[in-house]
Amino acid sequence: MTIPQGSYKAFRIVNDAAGIHGSVVDATGDELPDGEVLVRAAYSSVNYKDALAATGAGNILRRFPLVGGIDVAGTVAASRDARVLEGDAVIVTGYDLGVARDGGYAGYVRVPGDWVVPLPAGLTLFEAMALGTAGFTAGLAVLRLERHGLTNGAGTVVVTGATGGVGSIAIAALSRLGYDVTAITGKEDAHAGLRALGAGTVLARQALALDPRPLGKATWAAGVDAVGGALLAWLVRTTSYGGAVASTGLAGGTDLPLTVLPFILRGVSLLGIDSVACPMPLRRQVWERLAGDMKPADLGAIAREISIDGLPDAFATLLAGEARGRFVVALSAE
Repeated sequence: MTIPQGSYKAFRIVNDAAGIHGSVVDATGDELPDGEVLVRAAYSSVNYKDALAATGAGNILRRFPLVGGIDVAGTVAASRDARVLEGDAVIVTGYDLGVARDGGYAGYVRVPGDWVVPLPAGLTLFEAMALGTAGFTAGLAVLRLERHGLTNGAGTVVVTGATGGVGSIAIAALSRLGYDVTAITGKEDAHAGLRALGAGTVLARQALALDPRPLGKATWAAGVDAVGGALLAWLVRTTSYGGAVASTGLAGGTDLPLTVLPFILRGVSLLGIDSVACPMPLRRQVWERLAGDMKPADLGAIAREISIDGLPDAFATLLAGEARGRFVVALSAE
């Protein structure tokens, strides 16, 4: 396969005497891993998982050194896979990208053909990464809830971690689909912005009394939870009969203080949302929905473009819980 000539910028993570940390370096094509598809990257994004990986705050990476970035969108520069043609606009998210093989924070990315999703009509490359892994996760959660039986008129859908990537896109997508959405956030200055995204009601996380009883008042038709821990347990305990909660994240912890009562007395379902190994047919369906009826009305209100040099500040913002929406990383092979 053709190797790109010259050098390009990449954000490489190392584990040395100073611990786990990353920096922008000059990379070359002969450093790329093997794979059938070479992508000239246009954009990547910053996800909570990226921040954990790049700073060592979470045990994410499976080898060092490694170029970070768990997603990328760009144009095919070369391909040995007949399904993927040179010049195609494509998206890659999940699998081992940015975890066990060099990821999306680089001018060029090489991946297996089986990982490649064609860019759906209705999305630009920038919009694809304004959504990114967080948006894909949100879209997958909504699709799973609908397949479970969620319909308009069933009641209120609650979204936690509402200002984060998954939460903000879930609110916008659910609103676009016509659902009544309640957002829960710990950020007092974010209420107006969440209403602008489509939340009909915004609740302050600090004001919630998380009733510890095995069953609380049945309130929600469904939920998208990006927090985990005690807040997820409370959502399950307060979901209405036959409803479901989609679990997408763990910012609030991995423990889940629950009894079986919501499941056996109310028929509540807890849906695990995995964006990494999602099967390709379902993966394509989610991206088609995100380009169509789930597409947020104003992705520009959710996303902010940064350069590759701005990654450390973006990681710090996410880990401090101060992020609003999405960071889109502009990449160039030049």
